[in-house]
Amino acid sequence: MPTLDFEGKEIVYSYHLGVPYRPLEPDAAKSLNPAAVNDNLIIHGDNLHALKSLLPQYSGKVKCVYIDPPYNTGNEGWVYNDKVNSPALREWFRKEVGRDDLERHDKWLCMMWPRLHLLKELLADDGAIFVSIDDNEYQHLRMIMDDIFGDDNFTANIIWHHRKSSQNDIDVSLSHNYILCYARDRSLFSFIAGDVDESRFSNPDNDPRGPWVADPMDAPNVRENLTYEIINPNTGDSYWPPVGRCWRFSKERFDEALNDDRIVFGRSGKARPQYKRFLSEALERGTNIFTIWSDVGTATDGTREFQRIFGRGEGLSYTPKPTDLIQKIVRVAAGEDAIILDSFAGSGSTAHAVLTLNKEDGGNRKFILVECEDYADTITAERVRRVSNGVPGHRDEALQEGLGGSFTYYTLGDPIEVEGMLSESGLPDYGPLAAYLIYTSAGISAKADALAPQDDDGLFYSSDQTDYYLLYRPDGDWLRSDDAVLNRERAERISCASKARGKEAIVYAPVKYISQRALSEIGGVRYCQLPYQIHQSE
Repeated sequence: MPTLDFEGKEIVYSYHLGVPYRPLEPDAAKSLNPAAVNDNLIIHGDNLHALKSLLPQYSGKVKCVYIDPPYNTGNEGWVYNDKVNSPALREWFRKEVGRDDLERHDKWLCMMWPRLHLLKELLADDGAIFVSIDDNEYQHLRMIMDDIFGDDNFTANIIWHHRKSSQNDIDVSLSHNYILCYARDRSLFSFIAGDVDESRFSNPDNDPRGPWVADPMDAPNVRENLTYEIINPNTGDSYWPPVGRCWRFSKERFDEALNDDRIVFGRSGKARPQYKRFLSEALERGTNIFTIWSDVGTATDGTREFQRIFGRGEGLSYTPKPTDLIQKIVRVAAGEDAIILDSFAGSGSTAHAVLTLNKEDGGNRKFILVECEDYADTITAERVRRVSNGVPGHRDEALQEGLGGSFTYYTLGDPIEVEGMLSESGLPDYGPLAAYLIYTSAGISAKADALAPQDDDGLFYSSDQTDYYLLYRPDGDWLRSDDAVLNRERAERISCASKARGKEAIVYAPVKYISQRALSEIGGVRYCQLPYQIHQSE
């Protein structure tokens, strides 16, 4: 498969693997009615680090990702600020990316590459990612998406009719943007069919099977077994498929449909053959989506929505997406209990869309927003607060009343790094460290807030086959005390308890006062030293 090469690719190729894990720290003052578990999330921080922080709990659980990254028009004034190790690359990146930067496409690809890799890890096997883009980076995005997700997982290139007014300052008025869709696994993902327009169905011949609509009999491509002569029984006229096309099914199936009164030849009985599709069948299957979307709001509508919530005095340096565009994406890609992630959250349109859908159909969709800019609280989260609680005077009654909902507001804590733990300058809390340990060593996703020592021996999580123990407190003196030691007495106690449950035990601890031979004799207990063997428990 052809791949895209760009300046800096060899340096950022595996950069996502080395991004440090930073625990999410809740901010109660900025949260809205936070729930104890499974809440909506708004995260203020670098989205690369935030995505890494989401992995322990959300890896493989996100059904739908929607992102609206910088289009790299040369006018956004963005700066690549990932802390890559190469001094030359850091110097190359540090300048603002403008239209006169001849390497702005390379820098944009360097920014997108590690983020797309982490988004792929967060996607469920039957999930999909949707990326808004325009002509500036469309071709580059398509190629790195092929590279990261696989070209066989390409699902659709949706054309969004984003502008209906004419641009008078250029000779060709741009009226569309793209939304690229890739599945995590195309064999497992399918779009959710849309509602059926029942007004198109009627029953002029009083067919006992109910209302129907006449579909064309021909289909694209030329296939020999689907190319045959059809005789109109009313007139004797002969019909062949149009040039470059074939019939939609075989001669044997056509004869069965004709005998079943499923073939019609127009109102007069003298037209080309058509196939009856009954309303009952259409309702069962739904309507396939099209790749051109003109039935949702424009970019101007997105700005107006924002102004009706905040007032016309509040301006943005970018154009918010209209909520009904994102509603349509979520509606066709995710069920009523899905998790939807937007790591370029901007004004919070994705959360607004999710809450609107939940209000309409009683769904329990959850959103995760990530925004790195300082307006994460004053605009992104504030919009969600307002649409949740109600916007007085808004023309939409649902928004006047409020859409309901809650969220927990998070910032990113200090990285969990070996050097910091050794110097005691960066000791993480128990829950985030426990979540990090079982994710990196066993690939298990668990919510940090729910992980705590269940007994004096530090049992904090049990899978089908393994009990996980962590002897730890974010306290240097405690870590140097006998309470943090795996000794023979504790090893025997842990072994006995886990064997009684038919499991083995993994114990994370700073030190052990028992030989490996004795530990092997006890059996069923594996020791992993903190912080050195965080990644070596397998």
